Amino acid sequence: MRITRTTALGVLALGVVLCLTLGTLIAVMTKATGGVFAFLSLGPHDFAAIRFTLWQALASAALSTLFAIPVARALSRRQFRGRAALITLLGAPFILPVIIAIFGLISVFGGRGIVSQALGFFGYEPISIYGYHGVLLAHVFFNLPLATRLILQGWLMIPAERFRLAASLGMTPRDIARTLERPMLREVLPGAFLVIFLICLTSFAVALALGGGPRATTVELAIYEAFRFDFDLGRAAMLALVQFAMGGAAALIAFRVAIPHDTGAGLDRAVMRWDSTPVQRGFDGLVISLAAGFLILPLAMIFVKGLPSLMSLPGSVWTAAARSVTVALGSAIFTLILTLPIAALAVRRRSKWVEGIGYLTIAASPLVIGTGLFIVIFPIMSPSKLALPVTGLVNAAMSLPFALRILVPALAGVERDYGPLADGLGLTGMARLRLLWVPRLRRPIGFSLGLAAALSMGDLGVITMFADGDAATLPLQLYRLMGAYRMEDAAGAAVLLMGLSLALFWIFDRGGRVNADH
Repeated sequence: MRITRTTALGVLALGVVLCLTLGTLIAVMTKATGGVFAFLSLGPHDFAAIRFTLWQALASAALSTLFAIPVARALSRRQFRGRAALITLLGAPFILPVIIAIFGLISVFGGRGIVSQALGFFGYEPISIYGYHGVLLAHVFFNLPLATRLILQGWLMIPAERFRLAASLGMTPRDIARTLERPMLREVLPGAFLVIFLICLTSFAVALALGGGPRATTVELAIYEAFRFDFDLGRAAMLALVQFAMGGAAALIAFRVAIPHDTGAGLDRAVMRWDSTPVQRGFDGLVISLAAGFLILPLAMIFVKGLPSLMSLPGSVWTAAARSVTVALGSAIFTLILTLPIAALAVRRRSKWVEGIGYLTIAASPLVIGTGLFIVIFPIMSPSKLALPVTGLVNAAMSLPFALRILVPALAGVERDYGPLADGLGLTGMARLRLLWVPRLRRPIGFSLGLAAALSMGDLGVITMFADGDAATLPLQLYRLMGAYRMEDAAGAAVLLMGLSLALFWIFDRGGRVNADH
């Protein structure tokens, strides 16, 4: 293989990914004394955390996909004003910080939330959102939109001609479900289920804010407790190995279950349904209304409670906000620095292995990587001094798979269409990057930067392990305000965090579209 600048930079970027994943895993293994028998040294509390992690991930994925089926079906066969905006809204929970959504859910379903107040009006006791049921509720809130989008794509890929043929044959709604919809669901649902299972398996902020206790502790929360409360590096290391193994197994299974991209040829006509009845229209309207209310109400409560307190926030919140913006910008830039060389190497060498190595961070959760970095840094200096750089680095690593999925297909298209001409003109290195790649990739680059910045802005993971009182980011500061029951300040901080996250995403995404080549 001829060594070029593209190859060298791509290999260097892959080396960074391997150091952050397998390298930190090796560092963790050095603390997990006892070899294969170290697993037996875990206590009953640790095994309870493992069981709860698997159980809540299975339950969350099952509930999210189950509830998403009628929502996706209703959206696929109904046209109404605001439909496009609602489908766009389905992507909001993925971009918004987890801690914000948790605060919104507490405002609706918490002990003083509007649901408990309504129950109290009728003489019933208020409900508690904390515990395993709160973890499930939050995970369904985050993943129901994702499951709906994945299943909706399956419905929209059924050609309109199939429904025309079904109507001409006089098929009933039950016949259409049996011949068209159920076969599609059998192919789409496993992939959607496994993707959501993997996301819930590595969820930390939800368990930290709503879980806890012996009955609602996840493996990642147990790692955090081993560090912050016991400083038991050996136990934390062993739990990190368990977490990596579970995430890796789930990722391998998820990648082998393909979501179909073709369910038959068609003429790309708009889908028209003739199997509609008044009962179906009423049911679809009810399902869409309930789903929209479930998503919009918690976010609306954040604005209602937070806007009056926004301008009276303490100075520590604004300082934390400045830190978060700095970390988010650095993380977004480093994500691009890692993604472009790996994408270029994968496209030029046409290697799925290169792209696959870039996805390794899916298997390793942020706390697993943070555990390894803590072990490496601790003998040299205080990890708290590097809290913000390490947080930005880990956030960039966790954004890498999403950025690769955006940039690799786009770059492959550019090279397919313009690569031979660029080779004939002798465009290589920085000249190829400046004159070909950047102009043609501005849109996907802007979207990748916006997504990475928004995800980093709302991260509440590694910073909880490294930060002291003087290095808190805005999500951590919000969590501390909630823990101190300063709910008015917490609401204002939530509005600020939401606004900054959406602003960063919009600025980068919009910047990539301005004067971009089509």
